Amino acid sequence: MTMFQRTSAEFLGTFWLVLGGCGSAVFAAAFPQLGIGLLGVSLAFGLTVLTMAYSIGHISGCHLNPAVTVGLWAGGRFPAKDILPYVLAQLVGAFAAALVIYAIAVGKADYSLAQNGLAANGYGEHSPGRYALASGLVAEAVLTFFFVMVILGSTDRRAPAGFAPLAIGLALTLIHLISIPITNTSVNPARSSGPALVVGGWALQQLWLFWVAPLLGGLAGGLAYRLVAAEGAPAKPAITGEPRPSV
Repeated sequence: MTMFQRTSAEFLGTFWLVLGGCGSAVFAAAFPQLGIGLLGVSLAFGLTVLTMAYSIGHISGCHLNPAVTVGLWAGGRFPAKDILPYVLAQLVGAFAAALVIYAIAVGKADYSLAQNGLAANGYGEHSPGRYALASGLVAEAVLTFFFVMVILGSTDRRAPAGFAPLAIGLALTLIHLISIPITNTSVNPARSSGPALVVGGWALQQLWLFWVAPLLGGLAGGLAYRLVAAEGAPAKPAITGEPRPSV
């Protein structure tokens, strides 16, 4: 695949991630009487990654996330020279999706960007549960660490074939179930940047955390997986006589 094809896939995939995930939060999370709530929004984010992984995974690898791109590089699965084009494509896709969400949202008479927002990420008074900066930093870094571990593990050539998108999508769902109350869940600098660029103000002021924490977590996750999954000498056979897989 050419770089144009791969970055186009990343643009479209990240667009779908933000439109589906943040769009569900803006339009459907608290819809009167029949809102989908936190569980629904968590599933929406997971489903966007699952569907795109099957759709564009064979084109670009379906990163959709600068922290994943950096984590895959740290894990030895992605070349450094391709990081910047991928990240730029992800950012443009996220911003375009945020603009589309806003264009739809303003069609509702009582919608206010200042009050209703675009599912931007935040801490302190802008955290859904009023969690402090330190809580957001720890949650974002640790959850991104495990997200990258799941991605690397499920796409390892030694893992069962064909199930990686399910594992990755469910992992992102679980991550949102844990952390929506803490930061509105980022684990993805592109996902955070798109809405923040439209909302401006406090969202842009707090955006740094949603770059620093996920990138640190993704980097650590890539290095950790590379360490624990490195193939060494064959393991001793199991009691049954069947050879154990090397780890």
